[in-house]
Amino acid sequence: MRAGFELNFSNTLMRIFDPLSPQPRLPENFVWGVATSSFQIEGAATADGKGPSIWDTFCRVPGAIADGSDGQIACDHYKLWEEDLDLIAGLGVDAYRFSLSWPRIRPTGRGAWNEKGLDFYERLVDGLLERGIKPYLTLNHWDLPDALQASGGWANRDTVHRFVEYANAVDKRMGSRIAAITTHNEPWVMAVLGYETGIFAPGIKSRAAAAQASHHLLLSHGLALQSLREQGCKAKLGIVLNLSPVQPASETAADKAQAVLEDGKLLRWYMDPLFKASYPDDVLRYLGADAPVVCAGDLQTIATPMDFLGVNYYSRSVVSADGPWDVHKSGLEVTDMGWEVYPEGLTELLVRMHRDYPVPPMYVTENGGAFKDQYVNGRVHDADRVRYIAQHIQAVADAIEQGVNMEGYMVWSLLDNFEWASGYAKRFGIVHVDYETQRRTLKDSALWYRSFLQHQHAESLKQESLALGA
Repeated sequence: MRAGFELNFSNTLMRIFDPLSPQPRLPENFVWGVATSSFQIEGAATADGKGPSIWDTFCRVPGAIADGSDGQIACDHYKLWEEDLDLIAGLGVDAYRFSLSWPRIRPTGRGAWNEKGLDFYERLVDGLLERGIKPYLTLNHWDLPDALQASGGWANRDTVHRFVEYANAVDKRMGSRIAAITTHNEPWVMAVLGYETGIFAPGIKSRAAAAQASHHLLLSHGLALQSLREQGCKAKLGIVLNLSPVQPASETAADKAQAVLEDGKLLRWYMDPLFKASYPDDVLRYLGADAPVVCAGDLQTIATPMDFLGVNYYSRSVVSADGPWDVHKSGLEVTDMGWEVYPEGLTELLVRMHRDYPVPPMYVTENGGAFKDQYVNGRVHDADRVRYIAQHIQAVADAIEQGVNMEGYMVWSLLDNFEWASGYAKRFGIVHVDYETQRRTLKDSALWYRSFLQHQHAESLKQESLALGA
């Protein structure tokens, strides 16, 4: 029954990319993957010597998490990692993008290392390699050791040096087995949501602290790249940014000016120092006295060449000088997060970055949608998510057609998980998780992705065969 269902399912939904029609044109060595992050899936919050992170602390703040939940158990991946790796292998992906928990490896961010934490990630990496899956490791996906936050966290320059120590220790232990190392995931989120608006950990509300934190995150990225290369790191090195095309809500001069400023705060504030060794003048003027302290040589360090750039894309940003824009005005489909489904924005973004910056090869390191999934009779029929993923894969192919050097695409997320301030109310996974039983169930989107990848790999083999025959 299951095999028949999957065949019919594949035949129906593959019409989005009909095998008899032209397929998205993607490089032969294109990397397909799925992504997660440590705090969102691991649980085991105090197991085997792990220290508290800023998110462990933030979850205890009344009202901070929408459903009052926390990451104490999450998807229990710390215990169920082998089952999860088997699940990943069954999808037929090339790569798994995951993050390490810094306080699991170094509980207070300085001082003694936790061998049991390092051992866990070594087992994870070895398990991936045994299954033929490339490990794409992220060092910092927001869960800073809480002890470092007590000294100012990312607003304190000392945290930069503690991060470099952490990066070096990880590389020495397992770097030779890693395909790629990302320093930071989405520094904008850590700085703005964590230190300016305070809606994410650590819950600080200071524009000056946010600006300084953003600078220190970028500086630690550049210093870590330099230090890792000095000690002979074999993995490809890069950073991951959350980016969107920023569009004015109208053609008025005020809305256009607001869009330019918001683009500066979201995109150019990070891309300019990384690729031009400077911060954008308009954003510096906007910040005024809140602009970060930048020491001599910092910007040159931040601009240390990287091997890849990761782009996390979910939707466009529409802005108005009159205040927040009503996302429902466009008439487009809106996800459960309240974000428009706007795949053409991904093509626009990638082409713009290729045009405006000397970018290295790029990956879409996160892309996916939260929808109101229904688990019925052992199945989750999430056609909206299938459509979302298919459309965004096509958007990547369209960017490649326009000359953009793209090397991979990774779905967010492998599992339903702890969705930060939303708790467990929002589901991004292509695999459904029953949080009471920890049962995993492939959603229709996972079955479609698997079928799509099987077709991609078959086409690749066909082209190789034809090339050899020629």
